[in-house]
Amino acid sequence: MSQVVLIVDDDPVQRRLLQAMVLRFGYQAVLAEGGDAAATLLTASPAPRIDCVVLDMVMPDLDGLGVLARMREHGLDIPVIVQTAHGGIDNAVSAMRAGAIDFVIKPASPERLHVSLRNALATKVLTGELQRIKRSRDGTLSITDIITRSAAMRPVLHAAEKAAGSAIPVLVEGESGVGKELIARAIHGSGTRSAKPFVAVNCGAMPENLVESILFGHEKGSFTGATEKHAGKFVEADGGTLFLDEVGELPPAAQVKLLRALQEGEVEPVGGRRSIKVDVRIVSATNRDLIADVKAGRFREDLFYRLHVFPIMIPPLRQRLEDIPELTRHFLLRIAAEEGKRVRSIGAQALALLASYRWPGNVRQLENAVFRAVVLADGEEIGAAEFPQITAQLGPDAAPMRTSSEPWIEKSPTMAASWPGTTDHSVMAARGAEALTAASLPLTDAQGEVRPLEEIERDVIRFAIAHYDEQMSEVARRLKIGRSTLYRKLDGLGLNDGAESNTVNEPAPAN
Repeated sequence: MSQVVLIVDDDPVQRRLLQAMVLRFGYQAVLAEGGDAAATLLTASPAPRIDCVVLDMVMPDLDGLGVLARMREHGLDIPVIVQTAHGGIDNAVSAMRAGAIDFVIKPASPERLHVSLRNALATKVLTGELQRIKRSRDGTLSITDIITRSAAMRPVLHAAEKAAGSAIPVLVEGESGVGKELIARAIHGSGTRSAKPFVAVNCGAMPENLVESILFGHEKGSFTGATEKHAGKFVEADGGTLFLDEVGELPPAAQVKLLRALQEGEVEPVGGRRSIKVDVRIVSATNRDLIADVKAGRFREDLFYRLHVFPIMIPPLRQRLEDIPELTRHFLLRIAAEEGKRVRSIGAQALALLASYRWPGNVRQLENAVFRAVVLADGEEIGAAEFPQITAQLGPDAAPMRTSSEPWIEKSPTMAASWPGTTDHSVMAARGAEALTAASLPLTDAQGEVRPLEEIERDVIRFAIAHYDEQMSEVARRLKIGRSTLYRKLDGLGLNDGAESNTVNEPAPAN
C-alpha cells in the first residue's frame, strides 16, 4: 500500500497540479480545499491514514500556521511540508518553529517536491521505528506500535487489547517468525504491569538439565557448578510479565513444576528449603499444535488448559500481503540507518516481487531479505535486482500469489479507490509497475465456472484506467468506445466514484 499525502490548498488549480505530481511519484493523494477542511480531517475520530501533509501557508479560512497549531494541540506528529508564493526567511522560520519539516516556494518543481516528500516520509518512518525500538526495550511497547494494514490482523489486535486489560494467561499461537513476541510485548506494554519487568525466556533453547534452575532459580552449591545463588526467571519477572516462548518444547519434568508454579503462585528454587511467592502474569507462545501434543502425550493436558485460557492466533505473512509494503519500508530505513547506507526507498517492481513470494519464514524472513537488499544496494532505491534469492525461487515468469478467488490486480494507488471493501483515502492515478498484465485476469472463478461478463468488464476497465494513467480519452480510444460510453459504464459498474479524486469538501469535476 502506497503512502498517503494530504494536499491542502484553496486554489483548485494548485491542488490538481500537486495531485498529479504526488501520484506520479507513486503515492496516494487526499485533497482538502482549505485549512478548516484539513484540520477536520486530521483530527477526525477515527482519523484516516495520512503519512505527510503538503500545506499552503495563505488560505482564506484557517491558514497554514493555524493548521499546524491544531495538529500540535492534538499531538499529531505527521510531517508537514509548507508551501507559499511569498518566499522569505521570516516565513520559513515561522513555519519551522510551528512544526513544519520543510518549506518550498510556489510553484515547486517536481524534483524539489519529490525530494522533500521522500525525505519527510523517510524521516517519519525512521523516527517511528526508533521510538518503537526504545519502547520495546523499556517495556512500554503498545498495541498501536504494531505495524499492520491487514484486515486479517484486526481480530488479533482486538484480542490483544482485551487481554492487556486483564491478568488472564495468554497463549500466542502462530508459525515461526510471525511476531509472537511482539504481540506479547504489546500486551504487557498496554496493560497495568507496563512499569514492571517483561522477562522473555526461550523454552526451546534451554539445556534440559538447567530448565528448572533457569525458570525457578537455585541455591548456591545445590549442584555442581552452582557457585552463586540464582533468582530464576519467575522471580525476575515478579510484578510483571513472564513470556514463555516455544512453551511446547519444555521437558516433562519442567512441565510439572511450571504447573505447580501457576497453580500456587510460588516457585521452589533448586536446592531451596522454602517456596518463594511470586506475582507473575504469564504470556506463552508456540508454533506447535499443542492439542496434538497433548493427545500424543508430549504435553501435559492440565498444563495446556492452564496456558490456553486466552488463545491468540497470528496469521502468517502470506495471508496478510497488505503488510508487506509497510513492513518493508520500516525495515529498510531502520537497517539503512544502522548500516550507514543512503537507501531511502524501494521500487514498485521490488514490492510486487515481495508480494509474490510465500514467505515461509514470515516477518523474520522478510526482515532478513531487506537486510541483504540494503547491503547489496548501490543507490538510494532498492529494486528487484537486490532480491536475487527471492527471484531465483519464484522463477522469471512467476505470477503474484492470490490468496482469494478474486482476480489479482495489484491494489495500486490507481485502483485502491475503487476496489471493493477498500476504505483508504486514495485517488485513481499512477500506472505501470504496480498494475499487472492483462494475462493475470482469469476468466473462471474458484469453482472453475466462467465469471460473469460484468465482472470481467469491470476488471478490464480498472486495468485500462491504471495502465493509461487515468487519461480517460486514451482509455476510451484503446477500448474502442466513446468517452461518454466509458463514463456510462463507470456509472453502471459502480466505478465512477473511484475514478474521481478523493477530495475533502470539493465537488468532483464535471465530465
